[in-house]
Amino acid sequence: MQLSIKQMPLDARVWVYQSNRALSDTEVGVIEKAGNLFINDWAAHGASLKASFDVLYSRFVIIAVDEKQALASGCSIDKSVHFIKELEQMLTISLFDRMQVAYRGSENEILACSLQEFEKLAAQHTITSNTMVFNNMVTTKQAFDNEWEIPLKQSWQSRVLA
Repeated sequence: MQLSIKQMPLDARVWVYQSNRALSDTEVGVIEKAGNLFINDWAAHGASLKASFDVLYSRFVIIAVDEKQALASGCSIDKSVHFIKELEQMLTISLFDRMQVAYRGSENEILACSLQEFEKLAAQHTITSNTMVFNNMVTTKQAFDNEWEIPLKQSWQSRVLA
């Protein structure tokens, strides 16, 4: 049975990877299939990890692990990073660029740009303190639920409003 982030406990450990571009339906299908195969085999020191894998909004890859069953160790985390890098190469995308900011545009669509461009948009008042942004630095399911998609004024990116 495949788990989704919604089924994970609040203290589950979470990693969010943001694509530098919107993914096609075909690409999402490829990622979901590969991700489900990955988490089915994912283990730490021989112990299977209770994990979930999701692709949200055709842009975000979310991996979560319930560490009550087994802790994600350095080796198992390395395996997940290697898996994400394989996805990048396979689909010619970037999932590790932390200088990319994703936000909701005026039509509620999800847009992304560099932090430098985001600063320009703030200076032009194209984005405001109420613009919804994605905080990919969340590390638990509880933070994911409450702090992943939030108004700019509540995020670390709020410094662009100064």
